[in-house]
Order: sequence, then structure tokens, then C-alpha cells
Amino acid sequence: MIYLKLFLSFLKIGALSFGGGLGMISLIRDECLGNEWLTEGELLNLVGVAESTPGPIAINIATFVGSSQAGFFGGLLATLGVVLPSFIIILIIASALKNLLKYRGVNATLNGMRPAIVGLIIGMSLILVLNLIFGITTTESSFSFDIFGLIILAFVFLFAYIWKALSKKPVSPIVLIIFSGILGVVFYGV
Repeated sequence: MIYLKLFLSFLKIGALSFGGGLGMISLIRDECLGNEWLTEGELLNLVGVAESTPGPIAINIATFVGSSQAGFFGGLLATLGVVLPSFIIILIIASALKNLLKYRGVNATLNGMRPAIVGLIIGMSLILVLNLIFGITTTESSFSFDIFGLIILAFVFLFAYIWKALSKKPVSPIVLIIFSGILGVVFYGV
């Protein structure tokens, strides 16, 4: 039963999400918290780990959640569920893309989806900031300010700004992740 639930939950996420892995996080959050597979804190930690490891974030999260709930086959089915819709859609689109982009309606639909995708990413980013910096997870949560989180955020922004000013090109996200990890060890300990 858990295998089917994992597969169908991540199939739904894969089928209904637009905008890549970051656009999927809000749906992943709803499914994982709703099914009590993860707590809010575990999900936030998992997002950080999934962002800093190779591979798409949604696949990394699906694999972790599936394997933590039902072992190897749970991870396999959750990963298959999140990937299958995109795989099928890309196969269909790849064969018809040149013809479809000729139509104004297709272009209008794709242009209309962009603001919604940006909204999903901004919304999830706001949830992450409220949780990680201010400790707010629900509307009833009390305010608990994380000064170290704010200091790390400020250092990362300052580092990125100085890097861009000196090298005239943006810093690699990999460098920012490593820098953030080092700051995390410095401020929070091992």
C-alpha cells in the first residue's frame, strides 16, 4: 500500500508541476507534510541537501522520501513517479515541438504559465526564509529569530556582491553552497 501511495503522490507532483524542481517544492511540501512523511524542519533540511547534491532537486527529494518510507523499492517508485510524467511529455513534445510553436495559442499558454511558476518559486522561497530565519512554520508559530541564519545570509550576499564586483561575472552557485556550508559549520558547529 505504501508503495502505491508513494508512486501516486510523486506521479501527481510530476504531472502537475511546472517550472522544474524549484517549482515542485511547494507540491512536494504539501504531499510530504500531508502524509506525515517528513516534518517541516526535515523537509527544509532535505531541500538544502538536495540543492547541494548532484542531480535534479525533485528527483533527489523523491528518492530520499521514498527510500526513508519504504526502502529501496519505495525510493525507486517515488523517483519513477516524479520522472514519468516529464519523460512522457518530453517524448510527445519533442516529436511535435516545431509544429506546435507555430501556433499563437501554444505560445500564449506557455507565456501565461511563466508568472505562475515564478509565483510558486517566490512563495516557496518566502516560506523557507520565514522558517529558517524567523522560525515561523505556521500562522500560530511564535517568532524565534535565528541570528546565525541571518548572518550567514548576509555573508553570502556580501560574498556574491564582492565576487561580482571583482571578477565582473556572477559567482558559481556551487561556490556559494560550499561557502554557506563552511559558514554553517563555523556558526552552528559540527
